[in-house]
Amino acid sequence: METIFGNLQGLKSSQLKQLQRLYHQRISGDRMTTPEFAQRLAAISTEINQPVCAYLNRRGQVIRVGVGNPRQTQIPPLELPRYGAERLSGIRCIATHLKAEPPNEAALTAMALQRLDALVMLNITGTGFTRRGGGATGYVKEAYLAHLVANSRQLVLTQSSGMNIPDSALYSSVSPPLSLDAIAEQDFLDLVESLEAEFRREYIAQEVDADHDRVVIVGVLTDDMTPQRFQDTIAELARLVDTAGGDVLQALQQKRSRIHPQTVIGEGKVQEVALTAQTLGANLVVFDRDLSPAQVRNLEAQIGVRVVDRTEVILDIFAQRAQSGAGKLQVELAQLEYMLPRLTGRGRAMSRLGGGIGTRGPGETKLETERRAIQRRISRLQQEVNQLQAHRCRLRQRRQHREVPSVALVGYTNAGKSTLLNALTNAEVYTADQLFATLDPTTRRLIIPHADTNEPQETLITDTVGFIHELPASLMDAFRATLEEVTEADALLHLVDLSHPAWLSHIRSVRDILAQMPITPGPALVVFNKIDQVNSETLALAQEEFPLAVFISASQRLGLDTVRLRLSQLIQYAVDGG
Repeated sequence: METIFGNLQGLKSSQLKQLQRLYHQRISGDRMTTPEFAQRLAAISTEINQPVCAYLNRRGQVIRVGVGNPRQTQIPPLELPRYGAERLSGIRCIATHLKAEPPNEAALTAMALQRLDALVMLNITGTGFTRRGGGATGYVKEAYLAHLVANSRQLVLTQSSGMNIPDSALYSSVSPPLSLDAIAEQDFLDLVESLEAEFRREYIAQEVDADHDRVVIVGVLTDDMTPQRFQDTIAELARLVDTAGGDVLQALQQKRSRIHPQTVIGEGKVQEVALTAQTLGANLVVFDRDLSPAQVRNLEAQIGVRVVDRTEVILDIFAQRAQSGAGKLQVELAQLEYMLPRLTGRGRAMSRLGGGIGTRGPGETKLETERRAIQRRISRLQQEVNQLQAHRCRLRQRRQHREVPSVALVGYTNAGKSTLLNALTNAEVYTADQLFATLDPTTRRLIIPHADTNEPQETLITDTVGFIHELPASLMDAFRATLEEVTEADALLHLVDLSHPAWLSHIRSVRDILAQMPITPGPALVVFNKIDQVNSETLALAQEEFPLAVFISASQRLGLDTVRLRLSQLIQYAVDGG
């Protein structure tokens, strides 16, 4: 039997049968509705004393019947037909309303979320006629016709001719009530074709790049975060999305005392995110925190587009950046370890054949294989990482046997570590003003003056992967072979981008990550970079907070001699056991 959706509590079997018979109704494809169908809906709605919604496709077939308003009976996003940003969904809703008033904001939101061809609201009042067998029923007193428009996909209600509406209300105006005959005479196909023609024109005008994800960012400010720290987190997430190849369309924020266990942000905010994604034509929503598999599943079901978290964006960047065999090996291990607990119950969300952020790396076939196959792959990758770890350990031992001291360049991502390495050693390591431009460690020979004799001394300096706030645990584990370059170095050069507004927070994040390493790293020299881009107040604050630090501009080659001298002193201190 046909399914009736919505609130069925208290309905009699005869009333349910009346609702089910609606599925056997059919309307001419070029008509919005007919008086007969509308009055039938009104009769049922009055008898059960609840609003009723019927959803029809463009062939005029009823495909869904629900008891409740358009918001309560809307089709889940994942069950809607696939359609492009320049098209409507091919479904219209004929809804009854027990009060004489136009569609409210909730009904219009439901229309936008489903990209309905149209929403017809039938207002029922009074007792219009007596049904066969007795019992009075209502009739359609007036009707409203609502639809989307192409101008920024704002909502607008159809106006009667001659209606004077102020400019400020252009996208939220309500038409005067229309007669049922006027609604029935509306050429439905002509309306839909003209609307979609406008959508196509807007779509072309936007010059949408199919190779780029269109992203809405969602951030949650909790009680344990300062507003400034939260804004820095959102700005960093936008930068991560941009680095991964996405276009950030909008950032939504919510303040909560604690995270909602099912959806992180709560039902009301989820609806706002869904409407924003629909309005802007987004195909990806990125959250500023790690999401559980259940949260991702719930959010995707309600929003209707892919949902990923911050960790998945970082993993995607790493998948794009990895060049060497070792780098690709560690990225694949990190991605599989991250995805393994998220395989169960992903269902339709796992079918990500379209590409985009969160889909690169191991590949679709590997992610959809059985859990045991993935676990076997992880075990093999871990063995290979262990071999890589052993190989790099032998190289370090060889260098130590030659008594060549080593320095590891550490710091927050995009602090300028590769630029400094090039400036100090005349290397030609890839540099770019983007997050995680360096993924594979690079070691070069550096000549510095000996701290005691001032004679030239050979040192090895290694450029390492940049750190980031709350570095994902899967990356920490997978990149242990790379991070050992940090723990095994005689000394660290901690580079800080002083031009970044959150430079103090970056220092704390790097130190937190270093403190989590199984082996305590050697002593560190703090070096502030990009001093050519900061004002005197920032410079004075940094000098006051870190009186022993060095201040340089790697790109302008300023202060490099001081770096060499201070490194020599630090290495001597470390070698002497200080």
